Amino acid sequence: MFAKLIERAEKFLNENNFVTNVLGKIEEKTGIQKRYLALGSVSFIGIYLVFGYGASLLCNLIGFVYPAYTSIKAIESVNKDDDTQWLTYWVVYGIFNIAEFFSDIFLFWFPFYYAGKCIFLLWCMAPISWNGSQLIYTRLVRPFFLKHQSTVDSVINDLSGRAVSAAENVTREVLHTLAHTKSCLPSEAPARPVPSASPALSLD
Repeated sequence: MFAKLIERAEKFLNENNFVTNVLGKIEEKTGIQKRYLALGSVSFIGIYLVFGYGASLLCNLIGFVYPAYTSIKAIESVNKDDDTQWLTYWVVYGIFNIAEFFSDIFLFWFPFYYAGKCIFLLWCMAPISWNGSQLIYTRLVRPFFLKHQSTVDSVINDLSGRAVSAAENVTREVLHTLAHTKSCLPSEAPARPVPSASPALSLD
């Protein structure tokens, strides 16, 4: 696993993207290789997640920016296997965010909470077959979905029907109110005819 992660990191550093371009410019000015710059940056981020201010924002950026970038690349590629991989990640990521919304108030004060959260998100996006998103989806999300799919579909269809019916009722009431208001307005008074001018008197 460790060797595969290193291989993936080396491949990423050799790609042409914003991060590698910045690291390349720093390498030209300092003479420090990109791999060491990347390692130092990762170490700094890890320390910042434990002691720094705004660790929550940084952790959320780590869990969103790279997966979003890779998802766009997957959409634009011909191969659809990576589409499934990143769709799985986003499903797990969404469920995790909902669960965190209710548990964050109890967990955020733990010293290594955001570091652990970042490690969890990195595990979910790791380029291995048994990464977190695959395991969680296969063992938890998928069985629950298949068991309750018909019930969920029924509830969604019922809510959709009620929403459409409510929208139709609101539209009908608005139109009825507008028509009633228009009928209650006083009609405009007919225009009074302009009197014709008297004929001019002729002088004999």
